[in-house]
Amino acid sequence: MNSSRFRWSEPFVVFSFLMVLKINLAWFVIFGAANVIPFLVVSIPSVWVLFGLIEWLAVKRKLLFYMLANLITTSIYFAAIMYYKYYGVIVNYKALQQAKQVVQVKASVFDLMHPHYLLIYLDIVILLGVFLWSKKSRTWGKTQSPIARKGIPVILSVSLLTCLMTVWSNRGIANELKQAEQMGILNYQVYTVFANMRKEEPIPVDLDTIRELKNIEWKEDEDRVYWKAAEDKHLIVVQLESFQNFLIGLTVNGQEVTPVLNRLVEQSLYFPKVYQQVGQGNTSDSEYMSNTSFYIPAGGAASEVIGHKEIPSLPKLLKEKGYRSATFHTNSVNFWNRMEMYPALGFDQYYDREFFGDEDPIAFAASDEVLYNKAAAEIADLVREGDRLYAQVISMSNHHPFELPEDKHRIEIPDKYKETLVGNYLQAASYADYALGLFIDRLEEEAVRSQSVIVMYGDHMGLPIYSLDGPEREYMEELLGKPYEYVDMLNIPLLIYAPEIVEPGVVDHLGGHVDIMPTIANLMGVSLKDHIHFGQDLINYTSNLLPERYYLPSGSYISDDFIFIPGVGVEDGEVYPLAGYEETASVQERDYERALRLLELSDSYLQQLPDRDRGEQADE
Repeated sequence: MNSSRFRWSEPFVVFSFLMVLKINLAWFVIFGAANVIPFLVVSIPSVWVLFGLIEWLAVKRKLLFYMLANLITTSIYFAAIMYYKYYGVIVNYKALQQAKQVVQVKASVFDLMHPHYLLIYLDIVILLGVFLWSKKSRTWGKTQSPIARKGIPVILSVSLLTCLMTVWSNRGIANELKQAEQMGILNYQVYTVFANMRKEEPIPVDLDTIRELKNIEWKEDEDRVYWKAAEDKHLIVVQLESFQNFLIGLTVNGQEVTPVLNRLVEQSLYFPKVYQQVGQGNTSDSEYMSNTSFYIPAGGAASEVIGHKEIPSLPKLLKEKGYRSATFHTNSVNFWNRMEMYPALGFDQYYDREFFGDEDPIAFAASDEVLYNKAAAEIADLVREGDRLYAQVISMSNHHPFELPEDKHRIEIPDKYKETLVGNYLQAASYADYALGLFIDRLEEEAVRSQSVIVMYGDHMGLPIYSLDGPEREYMEELLGKPYEYVDMLNIPLLIYAPEIVEPGVVDHLGGHVDIMPTIANLMGVSLKDHIHFGQDLINYTSNLLPERYYLPSGSYISDDFIFIPGVGVEDGEVYPLAGYEETASVQERDYERALRLLELSDSYLQQLPDRDRGEQADE
């Protein structure tokens, strides 16, 4: 071949072609559109910047650097695919920093990993094999045609300029999915690094501003329904793993999936219109929000981002009223940095894997039966010591991918549901419900139940829409009698069980995780009049607006009428009606701006909190 002519076998061309294939795969899985051309237009320049730098700077080890660049970019695309399948969002460098948590949820990761996704690494394996077995192949690309030598600087310059213009023109998009789509995944990764380096000036945060943004009419404590109704009672909060509200009242083959909760709903204040607001930390984020009434911080799990802070919280407020606090979780306290979060929240004691052991394991910890049995006994002992008690109990067995031993199955599901995510979820949720019933019974036996307010809520979804294949979506439609949508996915149950104190009934008020703490505070007689919080008491309700983050893109919010998810802006956003939606309701740009402003205020307030004395730790 004439050396003056451009060679299609140049490493630059071959590796560019391989990256086009990988970009196509990521685009199809994440964005689902048939037309990949727009994504290639914004994605290829970022690849060419890398390859252009290699051609320009790596003279002696060009092939090694191409392979490294291929491996790194492939891994970013693979991580983006897997992260989207689990969380429904675009991965960034902060999420990748939490890769150590993947070891704990590896069963979930493997369950979502379709074998064909691994084909994204096939070229790397083949090329590596060729280079190891053939010495001649290692000289590939060492010579460069004159056209390539002259063309690479031009391609590098144009590609770099294109990347900068693409990032700059899309930097104002709030929706991270749309931002990554418009920028390209690699450009988006670089953008998030520089965006998070920018330090924001602190913003003054006060309750009047929060109430104005949420259109809340403040009521004086003494004017509230059920104010101090549970004063001096013990408080037991049960956080139900992966529990969605559609499970309540659901029957399969004529069997109740959750007979215990169905019974408790009839004896409780039941809030069917509550929606999750957690982020990357999932369960740990739910623990944090239900104890603080703050939104999850930007950039990671709350326990990781602000675990070093002195966080205003329910345990601290109750301590002022003479309460002792303890939290129970069968996993290791190191998981999601809980060894920092628990003292930051002011818990006096924690009970983790060391206390519960590995008896009767389900998922990656002792079963809910073990959790509830040992927790109930310990709660009874603490109560007998004479202190008023706040105990938070974190269930675990209903954890993705919801694989239970057969002897734990409580219901018989249709054959077609077996060995599917939907079928596994129904079995695991039914077992979790059964174990919860044992807990309530044990508290009754210990004479603790009648002295307590028991609050139960779901921590986050169990069945992400983006994780369900075609048949599984059909199964969900069969179960619900309608298509399975965001409204169903994000909806979690909230119950307050205290029949001696509150009148049972359905409270059809819009709420989220941030509203749990103020609702409890009202019952316990804990005044939040001068305490910064972003939720509200759902019993004494006026109106609500739920800003969403992470599982829905920034700028999303839930109102009384619908879930709104922005596109590039408000105009191209999507609306998902809630039950009782009125056709007259419409998306207002002011609501979008209010949602973003509330998140901004919460972030700023959290950043301004003082650092905690790290010598103060909760007792084990």
